[in-house]
Amino acid sequence: MTIPNRRVIPLVLSIGLGVSVGGCDSFSGFVKQATSDDRTASLPRQAPRLQAGDKVKLVVFGEEKISGDYEIDQNGRIAVPLIGAVRAAGLTKKELEQTLAARLREGQILRSPVVTIDVSSFRPFYVLGEVEKPGEFTYRNGLNVMSAVAVAGGYTFRASKSKVLVQRAGEKSFTEYALSPDIAIYPGDLISVPERYF
Repeated sequence: MTIPNRRVIPLVLSIGLGVSVGGCDSFSGFVKQATSDDRTASLPRQAPRLQAGDKVKLVVFGEEKISGDYEIDQNGRIAVPLIGAVRAAGLTKKELEQTLAARLREGQILRSPVVTIDVSSFRPFYVLGEVEKPGEFTYRNGLNVMSAVAVAGGYTFRASKSKVLVQRAGEKSFTEYALSPDIAIYPGDLISVPERYF
Protein backbone atom coordinates (compact mmCIF):
# COMPACT_ATOMS: atom_id res chain seq x y z
CA MET A 1 0.00 0.00 0.00
CA THR A 2 1.63 3.29 -1.06
CA ILE A 3 0.75 6.90 -0.60
CA PRO A 4 2.86 8.77 -3.16
CA ASN A 5 2.15 12.22 -1.73
CA ARG A 6 5.54 12.80 -0.06
CA ARG A 7 4.33 15.68 2.09
CA VAL A 8 2.49 13.07 4.17
CA ILE A 9 5.61 11.52 5.73
CA PRO A 10 6.97 14.55 7.65
CA LEU A 11 3.52 15.25 9.06
CA VAL A 12 3.05 11.64 10.10
CA LEU A 13 6.39 11.64 11.89
CA SER A 14 5.72 15.00 13.52
CA ILE A 15 2.55 13.82 15.24
CA GLY A 16 4.30 10.87 16.76
CA LEU A 17 3.06 7.72 15.12
CA GLY A 18 6.01 5.87 16.60
CA VAL A 19 6.57 3.66 13.54
CA SER A 20 9.43 3.47 11.08
CA VAL A 21 8.38 3.84 7.49
CA GLY A 22 10.19 1.43 5.21
CA GLY A 23 10.92 3.27 1.97
CA CYS A 24 10.28 6.86 1.05
CA ASP A 25 6.51 6.87 0.91
CA SER A 26 5.15 3.46 1.88
CA PHE A 27 3.05 2.30 4.83
CA SER A 28 3.74 -1.31 3.80
CA GLY A 29 3.65 -3.55 6.85
CA PHE A 30 1.53 -1.09 8.84
CA VAL A 31 -1.81 -1.68 7.14
CA LYS A 32 -4.31 -4.45 7.88
CA GLN A 33 -7.54 -5.26 6.11
CA ALA A 34 -10.76 -4.58 7.99
CA THR A 35 -12.39 -7.73 9.36
CA SER A 36 -16.10 -8.16 10.03
CA ASP A 37 -15.38 -7.25 13.67
CA ASP A 38 -13.62 -4.06 12.58
CA ARG A 39 -16.60 -3.10 10.41
CA THR A 40 -19.02 -3.67 13.25
CA ALA A 41 -16.82 -1.67 15.63
CA SER A 42 -16.63 1.19 13.13
CA LEU A 43 -20.36 1.89 13.24
CA PRO A 44 -21.19 5.07 15.21
CA ARG A 45 -23.09 3.31 17.99
CA GLN A 46 -21.05 4.35 21.01
CA ALA A 47 -20.22 7.70 22.56
CA PRO A 48 -16.56 8.73 22.18
CA ARG A 49 -14.37 7.59 25.05
CA LEU A 50 -12.31 10.13 26.92
CA GLN A 51 -8.52 10.13 26.61
CA ALA A 52 -5.53 12.18 27.75
CA GLY A 53 -5.74 15.73 26.44
CA ASP A 54 -9.54 15.92 26.50
CA LYS A 55 -11.02 18.73 28.61
CA VAL A 56 -14.15 18.25 30.68
CA LYS A 57 -16.43 20.46 32.76
CA LEU A 58 -17.52 18.83 36.02
CA VAL A 59 -20.62 20.07 37.82
CA VAL A 60 -21.53 18.62 41.20
CA PHE A 61 -24.86 20.10 42.29
CA GLY A 62 -24.39 22.37 45.30
CA GLU A 63 -20.61 21.85 45.46
CA GLU A 64 -18.73 24.76 43.90
CA LYS A 65 -15.40 23.62 45.37
CA ILE A 66 -15.55 20.40 43.37
CA SER A 67 -17.18 21.75 40.23
CA GLY A 68 -14.88 23.16 37.56
CA ASP A 69 -12.89 22.59 34.38
CA TYR A 70 -10.45 19.72 34.22
CA GLU A 71 -8.00 18.38 31.64
CA ILE A 72 -7.24 14.67 31.54
CA ASP A 73 -3.51 14.34 32.16
CA GLN A 74 -1.03 12.04 30.42
CA ASN A 75 -1.73 9.35 33.01
CA GLY A 76 -5.40 9.42 32.05
CA ARG A 77 -6.57 11.03 35.30
CA ILE A 78 -8.20 14.18 36.61
CA ALA A 79 -7.40 15.56 40.07
CA VAL A 80 -10.64 16.46 41.84
CA PRO A 81 -10.70 18.30 45.20
CA LEU A 82 -11.83 16.14 48.14
CA ILE A 83 -11.66 13.03 45.95
CA GLY A 84 -8.12 12.97 44.59
CA ALA A 85 -6.97 11.48 41.28
CA VAL A 86 -9.74 9.77 39.31
CA ARG A 87 -9.11 7.73 36.19
CA ALA A 88 -11.07 9.20 33.27
CA ALA A 89 -9.29 7.82 30.20
CA GLY A 90 -11.25 5.07 28.48
CA LEU A 91 -14.58 6.12 29.98
CA THR A 92 -17.60 7.73 28.36
CA LYS A 93 -19.10 10.86 29.90
CA LYS A 94 -21.80 8.77 31.60
CA GLU A 95 -19.27 6.29 33.00
CA LEU A 96 -17.15 9.12 34.42
CA GLU A 97 -20.24 10.65 36.03
CA GLN A 98 -21.01 7.31 37.67
CA THR A 99 -17.40 6.88 38.82
CA LEU A 100 -17.26 10.33 40.41
CA ALA A 101 -20.64 9.89 42.11
CA ALA A 102 -19.48 6.57 43.56
CA ARG A 103 -16.26 8.13 44.88
CA LEU A 104 -18.22 10.94 46.55
CA ARG A 105 -20.51 8.42 48.25
CA GLU A 106 -17.71 6.05 49.26
CA GLY A 107 -15.72 8.92 50.77
CA GLN A 108 -18.83 10.00 52.68
CA ILE A 109 -18.51 13.45 51.12
CA LEU A 110 -22.06 13.47 49.74
CA ARG A 111 -24.91 11.05 50.36
CA SER A 112 -26.72 11.54 47.04
CA PRO A 113 -24.38 13.37 44.66
CA VAL A 114 -25.74 14.74 41.39
CA VAL A 115 -22.83 14.75 38.94
CA THR A 116 -22.76 16.07 35.37
CA ILE A 117 -19.87 15.91 32.91
CA ASP A 118 -19.69 17.93 29.71
CA VAL A 119 -16.80 17.67 27.28
CA SER A 120 -15.32 21.11 26.63
CA SER A 121 -13.02 19.84 23.89
CA PHE A 122 -11.87 16.52 22.48
CA ARG A 123 -8.45 15.77 21.02
CA PRO A 124 -8.19 16.69 17.32
CA PHE A 125 -8.27 14.20 14.47
CA TYR A 126 -5.88 14.17 11.49
CA VAL A 127 -6.40 13.74 7.75
CA LEU A 128 -3.44 12.94 5.48
CA GLY A 129 -2.81 11.84 1.91
CA GLU A 130 -4.87 12.74 -1.12
CA VAL A 131 -7.00 15.55 0.31
CA GLU A 132 -6.83 19.23 -0.55
CA LYS A 133 -5.94 20.47 2.96
CA PRO A 134 -4.23 17.74 5.01
CA GLY A 135 -3.71 18.52 8.68
CA GLU A 136 -5.19 18.63 12.17
CA PHE A 137 -8.88 19.33 12.73
CA THR A 138 -11.21 19.97 15.67
CA TYR A 139 -13.33 16.94 16.53
CA ARG A 140 -17.11 17.16 16.71
CA ASN A 141 -19.68 14.50 17.54
CA GLY A 142 -21.14 12.48 14.69
CA LEU A 143 -18.15 12.59 12.35
CA ASN A 144 -17.75 9.81 9.81
CA VAL A 145 -14.88 9.29 7.42
CA MET A 146 -16.62 11.05 4.52
CA SER A 147 -17.45 14.17 6.53
CA ALA A 148 -13.89 14.18 7.88
CA VAL A 149 -12.54 14.22 4.31
CA ALA A 150 -14.92 17.09 3.51
CA VAL A 151 -13.52 19.06 6.46
CA ALA A 152 -10.06 18.55 4.93
CA GLY A 153 -11.16 20.20 1.68
CA GLY A 154 -12.29 17.08 -0.18
CA TYR A 155 -10.38 14.68 -2.41
CA THR A 156 -7.59 15.52 -4.84
CA PHE A 157 -8.00 14.26 -8.41
CA ARG A 158 -5.56 11.43 -7.57
CA ALA A 159 -7.52 10.16 -4.55
CA SER A 160 -9.02 6.72 -4.23
CA LYS A 161 -12.73 6.97 -3.59
CA SER A 162 -13.16 3.28 -2.89
CA LYS A 163 -10.99 2.78 0.22
CA VAL A 164 -9.49 4.66 3.14
CA LEU A 165 -6.93 3.94 5.87
CA VAL A 166 -7.77 4.69 9.51
CA GLN A 167 -5.51 4.47 12.55
CA ARG A 168 -7.48 4.59 15.79
CA ALA A 169 -5.99 6.38 18.79
CA GLY A 170 -3.73 3.94 20.64
CA GLU A 171 -3.34 1.55 17.68
CA LYS A 172 0.02 1.01 15.98
CA SER A 173 -1.21 0.28 12.46
CA PHE A 174 -3.73 1.50 9.93
CA THR A 175 -6.82 -0.51 9.03
CA GLU A 176 -7.97 -0.41 5.41
CA TYR A 177 -11.72 0.02 4.96
CA ALA A 178 -13.98 0.12 1.94
CA LEU A 179 -15.10 3.75 1.85
CA SER A 180 -18.47 4.10 3.57
CA PRO A 181 -20.36 6.65 5.70
CA ASP A 182 -20.68 3.87 8.31
CA ILE A 183 -17.03 4.37 9.31
CA ALA A 184 -17.18 6.55 12.42
CA ILE A 185 -14.32 8.89 13.28
CA TYR A 186 -13.32 9.43 16.91
CA PRO A 187 -11.01 11.89 18.71
CA GLY A 188 -7.34 11.25 17.98
CA ASP A 189 -8.00 9.18 14.82
CA LEU A 190 -5.60 9.43 11.89
CA ILE A 191 -7.18 9.15 8.43
CA SER A 192 -5.10 8.61 5.31
CA VAL A 193 -6.63 8.81 1.82
CA PRO A 194 -4.50 6.76 -0.61
CA GLU A 195 -3.91 7.43 -4.28
CA ARG A 196 -6.12 5.53 -6.69
CA TYR A 197 -4.73 3.15 -9.25
CA PHE A 198 -5.12 4.55 -12.76
